[in-house]
Amino acid sequence: MKGTHQKLVIVGAGLAGLTAAAYLSREGYAVQLIEKNQKCGGMLNSFTRDGYLFDAGARSIENSGIIRPMLKDLGIDLPLLNSPVSIGVGSEVLSITDEQDISRYMDLLKDLYPEDRTEIDSLYRVIRKIVKSMHTIYGFDNPVFTKDFTHDYPYLFKQLLPWFGKFILAVMHMNRMDEPIEGFLRKITNNESLVSIIDQHFFKSTPTFFALGYFYVYLDYIYPEGGTGMLTASLADLIREQGGEILTDTTITSVDAAQKTVTDSEQRVYSYDQLVWAADLKRLYAITDTAKLDQRIIEQIEHHRSAIEASRGGDSIFSLYLGVDLPNEYFFERSNGHLFYTPSSEGLRTTHTSELDELLENFESTSKEQVLQWLDRYCELNTYEISIPSLRDPHLSPDGKTGVIISLLFEYELIRKIEEARWYDEFKTEVEDRIIKILSDSLYEGLDDHIQLRFSSTPLSIERHFGSSEGGITGWTYERAVPVISDLKKIPRSVKTPFPDILQIGQWAYSPAGIPTAILTGWYAADAIIGDKQ
Repeated sequence: MKGTHQKLVIVGAGLAGLTAAAYLSREGYAVQLIEKNQKCGGMLNSFTRDGYLFDAGARSIENSGIIRPMLKDLGIDLPLLNSPVSIGVGSEVLSITDEQDISRYMDLLKDLYPEDRTEIDSLYRVIRKIVKSMHTIYGFDNPVFTKDFTHDYPYLFKQLLPWFGKFILAVMHMNRMDEPIEGFLRKITNNESLVSIIDQHFFKSTPTFFALGYFYVYLDYIYPEGGTGMLTASLADLIREQGGEILTDTTITSVDAAQKTVTDSEQRVYSYDQLVWAADLKRLYAITDTAKLDQRIIEQIEHHRSAIEASRGGDSIFSLYLGVDLPNEYFFERSNGHLFYTPSSEGLRTTHTSELDELLENFESTSKEQVLQWLDRYCELNTYEISIPSLRDPHLSPDGKTGVIISLLFEYELIRKIEEARWYDEFKTEVEDRIIKILSDSLYEGLDDHIQLRFSSTPLSIERHFGSSEGGITGWTYERAVPVISDLKKIPRSVKTPFPDILQIGQWAYSPAGIPTAILTGWYAADAIIGDKQ
């Protein structure tokens, strides 16, 4: 297919769009990759401020049997650093570098909740089984990135086929454990603090296998030298080297499915033979003109549109970015460069569920003081994801100083209502102040006296900058029916849409989503296009 004249337009230059463009441009396709922002990468990106490098999206990257083989397959030489994780509650912080450390974490939970020692042992047995299945799914280099393996008989019969049998069993295990993590934990224990201290690490109603599978993911994290954004930057460089065209600062405002064109905000029109949609899926259905299509196709599109409009983006986050005049050593004494820390063992309990629901339902009659009282409890009892890039790569902060990223799950609807009430900036400052005080009084004593730089982003920031509905950072919410494929065995089919000659990829195309989903859907879309022409 080298030198093909088929014209491909890819909308969205996040990891999925970049992956598709990299493989298609390698095969000689005329690729136009269109991105609304000034730089590629989407939510896998890095930026600098006052000499500090911060990661805008993922704080680490799970290899998942995909990253390393993909880079090798594409010929990209990107140094990847180990990125060990720490987990802490109160004054105890543990480094999680092997499976034995998971046992130590269980022992910590037993110390905190001695009345639940038997229940914690039961939970640990479940986690060990899930970790074993996760190792099968992600611990083997994904064969889609292995060229011509059908003729490599030793690999085919001694490695791939034995693995594939185990893979099917692991996927069956995963599918059996798709109930929400909260409900699963309540079958093990009636201690709501213990339930919360575990489930508040995850999005609401996260499937149990996916949630507890993070104990394997923590052991699989890597960090590109130079920041997480180096992965997407390397892909963008490769696309240009292979003759692909990348258009940034270009927002697509309409799609004509019959004429097979897309139009941007400057009224420039781009024709395509195949369109790959790697952006927000709600937007595709909102801006696409289908009037001139066959009526049966229109009916299929409307059916999908209804399902998509009825769902919503998943949980979002509030992120605080700090530059402090404390050296890396100060932070390294306390944890690894990627930490999940909970100051209190009480757990959120109802603070993030019924109390928040009541607050949202009665927001019009709720005073600022009442909102801030809820915020006090929410910040005191929450779990924080803390990332320190320069503990992985010392060059990412000025000498003697450290950049720190602190995130917590945050409800999009609350932030939206607060903006409508016209105290958005004030509220951002209130959240920042509470995070700083809590961490200064616990893990990082006196931190508030060393801050030289501070700013934050909210779910609204994510929605506006990345074009992600409801600020969702992993696609669709688990609290409603998911309008896309969510069966791992069917992921190759997840790229199909009812629109003629339009494919969908990225975090909105398959659920549950993440970095592996972005890459695999991008690869499967490219493979479908290449395969159609062979």
